Amino acid sequence: MTALRINGATRLYAIVGDPIVQVKSPELYCELFAAAGMNAVMIPMHVLPERFDSTMAELMGIENLDGLVVTVPYKGRAVRFATRLGPTARRVGALNALRREADGTWTGDMFDGVGFVRGAERKGEVLRGRRVALFGAGGAGSAIGCELAAAGVASLAIIDPQAERAEVLARTLRDAFPGCRVEAAAAVPRDTNMIVNASTVGMRKSDGMPGEIGALAPETLVGDVIVSEAPTPIILHAMRHGCSHVSGRDMIAGQSDALMSFFARA
Repeated sequence: MTALRINGATRLYAIVGDPIVQVKSPELYCELFAAAGMNAVMIPMHVLPERFDSTMAELMGIENLDGLVVTVPYKGRAVRFATRLGPTARRVGALNALRREADGTWTGDMFDGVGFVRGAERKGEVLRGRRVALFGAGGAGSAIGCELAAAGVASLAIIDPQAERAEVLARTLRDAFPGCRVEAAAAVPRDTNMIVNASTVGMRKSDGMPGEIGALAPETLVGDVIVSEAPTPIILHAMRHGCSHVSGRDMIAGQSDALMSFFARA
């Protein structure tokens, strides 16, 4: 592990969420900053919903704060703090990173989808042609759905307790990726061979599955965005059925290169 040194010239990055205790980004990015020769640290910030807007404005006014990572439940709310949006954030209406530009303006983009796809590919998984059931049409789910469609999956069935939100995302992805069959769904379709939990279900120890999944064929690929020390319920379910899986940790690792380039303005 690279020694962490902080002095008056250290540049600050923060990750903002509610809750925040589960995040692994500070330890990962502090190491990456040090390895890249950057005098910078990332710190976790637990921000309550009623203070989110005011806290974001105050944080962005700190002159030596160069970037923000945004986690649940704020990926949609954070969009309005960006001066400009990258292509994925613009398409899905959510972001998970903001960087300060040299002129003091802020650029935002979304990397959860890139991270998930790269995490799967690093494990040798083939995504093209898969028939996907996606739980969650929020910020992470929108980004993952976008990148899965771009990666060539055959179909996406989007399942969300807010049916209208699922339908809006389905329309957006159908327009952007006409080669992918996209629909809002109430349940996992029978021919599914990939299931992704992009909802917040699994963050609490008392949580179960994001929906009714049932027995899985061994060739089914299962993914989860929840970052946890122990396997989440859906990942445990996958393991019991001999299925390959992509964890929240895989997703975070998968987006690290893209986020480092974003923060470095590369």
